[in-house]
Amino acid sequence: MRQRKAGGGVPSKYLLMILSIICIMLLFFSYSTGFTGGPLETVANNIFIPMQKGIDYIGSSIAISSADTKTREELVKENEELQAQVDDLNATISTMELKLKELNELQELYELDQTYYDYETTGARIIGKGTSNWFNTFTIDKGSKDGIAVNMNVIADGGLVGIVTSVGDSYAVVRAIIDDTSNVSATISPTDDNCIVSGSLQNMTSDNLILFSNLDDDDNEVAIGDVIVTSNISDKYLPGIMIGYVSSVSLDENELTKSGTLTPAVDFKHLSDVLVILQLKESYQSE
Repeated sequence: MRQRKAGGGVPSKYLLMILSIICIMLLFFSYSTGFTGGPLETVANNIFIPMQKGIDYIGSSIAISSADTKTREELVKENEELQAQVDDLNATISTMELKLKELNELQELYELDQTYYDYETTGARIIGKGTSNWFNTFTIDKGSKDGIAVNMNVIADGGLVGIVTSVGDSYAVVRAIIDDTSNVSATISPTDDNCIVSGSLQNMTSDNLILFSNLDDDDNEVAIGDVIVTSNISDKYLPGIMIGYVSSVSLDENELTKSGTLTPAVDFKHLSDVLVILQLKESYQSE
């Protein structure tokens, strides 16, 4: 195939070469003689300067885009590191709050132990409970190998929780005084009048109260707010352990005895740790 000629004469590739050589010569001539102005400068200004600006713009855009990309990557990495630190701090705070809660509970148990310093006690943690919303029956993490025995009294929150009903090597089951099957011989502290405290899950659910009955109060001295403690005539419960406070009292139909309700000293919805008194009522009586 023959090379097409421009204007019917000189081939186009040679014409391009000639024009290029002329441009180079003119540029060299302008540089060597210091010649400025005129058509050559106009051509240079109109062709090369816009090209240079375009090249500079493209280069700047690439540099800025590269810098932005690097900055974003650094920010993402920094944010991930900060988030990891925040997660670690939150975990530390949660752990410290849990330890503080445990410390407060142990402090309360210690103070309770000092209240009943006449009795030897051991701390235990609740590891299971019955199906109701209340801790009416529950299991603790200490058993016969820790000196726990059936009928030992259990206390917490400054008052009587219940009594041990069964024991294994490393666990024991406790029945609380709020359980429907629980009955405790009790005494109104200010008057020394005796009564029977009976568990009632129904009353606990509706009013956060349990019941007392068979109260002899001939002189009408028992009043709302009086303290009720375990009686010395109980065959299983040690004497003088706080049970709760009188919240209501009324005369029975026989007009001989009184009945009423009491507010337990223990929060039976939020138990976690208890104290077991390592002394049975029978051994206490023999001393």
